Amino acid sequence: MDPVGVAAAPDAGPGPAWRSKCPWGAPNTTSISCSLADVMSEQLAKELQLEEENAAFPEVVAVAEGPFITGENIDTSSDLMLAQMLQMEFDREYDAQLRREEKKINGDSKVSISFENYRKVHPYDSDSSEDEVDWQDTRHDPYRADKPTTTPRRGFIGKGKDITTKHDEVVCGRKNTARMENFAPEFQVGDGIGMDLKLSNQVFNALKQHAYSEERRSARLHEKKEHSTAEKAVDPKTRLLLYKMVNAGMLETITGCISTGKESVVFHAYGGKSATEDKVIPPECAIKVFKTTLNEFKNRDKYIKDDYRFKDRFSKLNPRKIIRMWAEKEMHNLTRMQNAGIPCPQVVILKKHVLVMSFIGQDQVPAPKLKDVTLSSEDMKKAYYQILNMMQQLYKGCNLVHADLSEYNMLWHDGKVWLIDVSQSVEPTHPHGLEFLFRDCKNVSQFFQKGGVAEALNERELFNAVSGLNITADNEVDFQAEIEALEKMNEDHVQNHGKKLSMFSSDGDPPIYDE
Repeated sequence: MDPVGVAAAPDAGPGPAWRSKCPWGAPNTTSISCSLADVMSEQLAKELQLEEENAAFPEVVAVAEGPFITGENIDTSSDLMLAQMLQMEFDREYDAQLRREEKKINGDSKVSISFENYRKVHPYDSDSSEDEVDWQDTRHDPYRADKPTTTPRRGFIGKGKDITTKHDEVVCGRKNTARMENFAPEFQVGDGIGMDLKLSNQVFNALKQHAYSEERRSARLHEKKEHSTAEKAVDPKTRLLLYKMVNAGMLETITGCISTGKESVVFHAYGGKSATEDKVIPPECAIKVFKTTLNEFKNRDKYIKDDYRFKDRFSKLNPRKIIRMWAEKEMHNLTRMQNAGIPCPQVVILKKHVLVMSFIGQDQVPAPKLKDVTLSSEDMKKAYYQILNMMQQLYKGCNLVHADLSEYNMLWHDGKVWLIDVSQSVEPTHPHGLEFLFRDCKNVSQFFQKGGVAEALNERELFNAVSGLNITADNEVDFQAEIEALEKMNEDHVQNHGKKLSMFSSDGDPPIYDE
């Protein structure tokens, strides 16, 4: 063997062929060499960061298709983009919390609420379920057919025995039931969901008429409550007047209602301090609130339009403003009576249609009316002569006629009679003044004659005693005829001369009766 060939044999090749094809052999790895400048490259760092973010936030990148996140301008090194991505994730969590709140609040209720206006991500929220819709949009209306049917122009559908006209009982019944939704909200028609209700035309027309009448009645009650005084209640304007009196210190407190009548409501109050030293407010006061409704006492103008003190003003006022004049009239009449020494409430103040007076009674208990008190024979006789004396003083000293004097307008307090309710009082020269006086005398005479007072005069004698006239008539009809004749003479004189002068005054003063 050639030694040179032996020595060169190992270098003839890399080795046997089976060694290079063995699957369990070590793989031939090829390492890519790079320089230090490539490792420190900023572009390489951006690519690696982008791969990590895509793996961590796959849904956010897919959802956020706004102008700030696109395939061209993704810049993970920007703080703005990172803040927007975090805000998007927060909005998704916030919307999920709102949906849980909706589900918790609504539950199985037929009326549901929605927080749709408060959501952050509206159009492309992938977590929202498709069946979460408003119940009111999908509920079935039992009054309507699933498929709307139109009535043909000819007025019927079908043929032969299956013909159905527009007057069909079932069709009309369902239409009438659906029409009940047009009633006013205040008119309760019930809940017919799930029930196939059919109302006949007669029943529907009755309900419709009743709904309209109830609506008009509700409007009237609302207007009456807002613009007028009611039974034992006051309207907002009157309540404001009372509040001002309390806030000003004129009244300490208002305790409650003590009396009601056809023209006014009377409240009890404790007096406060007066703004001026010359005017003293009594410890207990009576607040008379004149009703602003004209339903119960419609003939007020009979007592006021012919009174010369208010005649010129009456023609210029509307009916509701007459109430203020009515309160003013009572204030002036009470002032006349108080100056003449007649027992009556003392006027404190007048505010529009609210008159504050002294309280006749004690400890919130009003003095009883003469018709409600039981008096002995001596007290009854004493009361009669006192009333007779007051009627004469009222006619002579005050130049007034009560015009509504009866046992209902006289109080018994501290052993004497007090006169109240003088808003309708007129002067004797009034066109109906003598008629009112004769009516007062008739009421007083009948009451005391029934009470057992033997000295009580009849109505004609009492009229002559109070007025000082000497009308001699045998019966009541002739007596009233002479009274009307005197009133006619006085009215003609007023029209001719333009001023009030009594044509029926006596030569001397009327006698004063006393016990």
